Amino acid sequence: MQSEWQFIVLFVLLAPIFPAAPIIINRLLGPQKPNPIKQQTYECGVETVGDAWVQFKVQYYIYALVFVIFDIEAVFLFPVAAAYDSLGLFAVGAAILFIILLADGLAYAWGRGVLEWV
Repeated sequence: MQSEWQFIVLFVLLAPIFPAAPIIINRLLGPQKPNPIKQQTYECGVETVGDAWVQFKVQYYIYALVFVIFDIEAVFLFPVAAAYDSLGLFAVGAAILFIILLADGLAYAWGRGVLEWV
Protein backbone atom coordinates (compact mmCIF):
# COMPACT_ATOMS: atom_id res chain seq x y z
CA MET A 1 0.00 0.00 0.00
CA GLN A 2 2.79 2.41 0.84
CA SER A 3 4.60 1.81 -2.44
CA GLU A 4 1.58 3.12 -4.37
CA TRP A 5 1.82 6.47 -2.59
CA GLN A 6 5.59 6.70 -2.97
CA PHE A 7 5.24 7.46 -6.67
CA ILE A 8 2.78 10.26 -5.97
CA VAL A 9 4.99 11.77 -3.28
CA LEU A 10 8.01 11.48 -5.57
CA PHE A 11 6.08 13.18 -8.36
CA VAL A 12 4.93 16.02 -6.10
CA LEU A 13 8.50 16.57 -4.91
CA LEU A 14 10.10 16.44 -8.37
CA ALA A 15 7.41 18.27 -10.35
CA PRO A 16 8.50 21.82 -9.33
CA ILE A 17 12.13 21.03 -10.13
CA PHE A 18 11.59 20.40 -13.85
CA PRO A 19 10.17 23.84 -14.74
CA ALA A 20 12.40 25.66 -12.24
CA ALA A 21 15.68 24.04 -13.31
CA PRO A 22 15.91 25.63 -16.81
CA ILE A 23 15.04 29.05 -15.40
CA ILE A 24 17.69 28.80 -12.68
CA ILE A 25 20.32 27.42 -15.08
CA ASN A 26 19.59 30.24 -17.53
CA ARG A 27 19.95 32.80 -14.73
CA LEU A 28 23.31 31.34 -13.70
CA LEU A 29 24.85 30.61 -17.10
CA GLY A 30 23.14 33.10 -19.42
CA PRO A 31 24.70 36.44 -20.38
CA GLN A 32 23.72 39.34 -18.13
CA LYS A 33 24.26 42.54 -20.09
CA PRO A 34 21.13 44.68 -19.70
CA ASN A 35 20.98 48.04 -21.43
CA PRO A 36 18.20 50.57 -22.14
CA ILE A 37 17.55 49.23 -25.65
CA LYS A 38 17.01 45.70 -24.38
CA GLN A 39 14.62 46.95 -21.69
CA GLN A 40 12.29 48.70 -24.17
CA THR A 41 8.89 47.32 -25.03
CA TYR A 42 9.09 45.37 -28.28
CA GLU A 43 6.22 44.08 -30.33
CA CYS A 44 6.29 42.65 -33.86
CA GLY A 45 9.50 44.46 -34.80
CA VAL A 46 7.92 47.89 -34.44
CA GLU A 47 8.77 50.33 -31.68
CA THR A 48 5.76 51.28 -29.63
CA VAL A 49 4.43 54.80 -29.97
CA GLY A 50 2.44 56.27 -27.13
CA ASP A 51 0.88 54.29 -24.34
CA ALA A 52 1.20 50.53 -24.75
CA TRP A 53 -1.88 49.87 -22.62
CA VAL A 54 -4.99 49.56 -24.80
CA GLN A 55 -8.31 48.64 -23.30
CA PHE A 56 -10.35 46.20 -25.40
CA LYS A 57 -14.08 45.82 -25.35
CA VAL A 58 -15.44 42.94 -23.29
CA GLN A 59 -17.25 41.80 -26.43
CA TYR A 60 -14.00 40.40 -27.86
CA TYR A 61 -13.56 38.14 -24.85
CA ILE A 62 -17.15 36.92 -25.14
CA TYR A 63 -16.54 35.94 -28.78
CA ALA A 64 -13.33 34.18 -27.77
CA LEU A 65 -15.17 32.25 -25.05
CA VAL A 66 -17.93 31.21 -27.44
CA PHE A 67 -15.28 30.05 -29.91
CA VAL A 68 -13.53 28.02 -27.21
CA ILE A 69 -16.81 26.43 -26.16
CA PHE A 70 -17.63 25.32 -29.68
CA ASP A 71 -14.04 24.24 -30.28
CA ILE A 72 -14.24 21.99 -27.22
CA GLU A 73 -17.60 20.75 -28.46
CA ALA A 74 -15.93 19.67 -31.69
CA VAL A 75 -13.19 17.89 -29.74
CA PHE A 76 -15.74 16.01 -27.64
CA LEU A 77 -17.93 15.10 -30.61
CA PHE A 78 -15.12 13.94 -32.92
CA PRO A 79 -14.80 10.50 -31.26
CA VAL A 80 -18.56 10.08 -31.51
CA ALA A 81 -18.46 10.90 -35.22
CA ALA A 82 -15.47 8.61 -35.80
CA ALA A 83 -17.10 5.62 -34.08
CA TYR A 84 -20.73 6.39 -34.94
CA ASP A 85 -21.49 3.03 -36.55
CA SER A 86 -20.28 1.06 -33.54
CA LEU A 87 -21.95 3.15 -30.83
CA GLY A 88 -25.06 2.21 -28.98
CA LEU A 89 -28.22 4.23 -28.69
CA PHE A 90 -27.18 5.58 -25.27
CA ALA A 91 -23.96 7.15 -26.64
CA VAL A 92 -25.78 8.73 -29.57
CA GLY A 93 -28.45 10.07 -27.20
CA ALA A 94 -25.75 11.50 -24.92
CA ALA A 95 -24.10 13.24 -27.89
CA ILE A 96 -27.44 14.67 -29.00
CA LEU A 97 -28.14 15.87 -25.44
CA PHE A 98 -24.68 17.49 -25.36
CA ILE A 99 -25.42 19.34 -28.61
CA ILE A 100 -28.84 20.43 -27.35
CA LEU A 101 -27.36 21.82 -24.11
CA LEU A 102 -24.75 23.82 -26.00
CA ALA A 103 -27.35 25.08 -28.48
CA ASP A 104 -29.51 26.13 -25.51
CA GLY A 105 -26.61 28.09 -24.07
CA LEU A 106 -26.00 29.75 -27.42
CA ALA A 107 -29.69 30.63 -27.76
CA TYR A 108 -29.66 32.10 -24.25
CA ALA A 109 -26.57 34.23 -25.00
CA TRP A 110 -28.04 35.31 -28.31
CA GLY A 111 -31.37 36.20 -26.71
CA ARG A 112 -29.65 38.28 -24.00
CA GLY A 113 -27.87 40.28 -26.73
CA VAL A 114 -24.41 39.17 -25.68
CA LEU A 115 -23.41 38.41 -29.25
CA GLU A 116 -24.43 41.78 -30.68
CA TRP A 117 -21.53 43.64 -32.25
CA VAL A 118 -21.93 47.23 -31.08
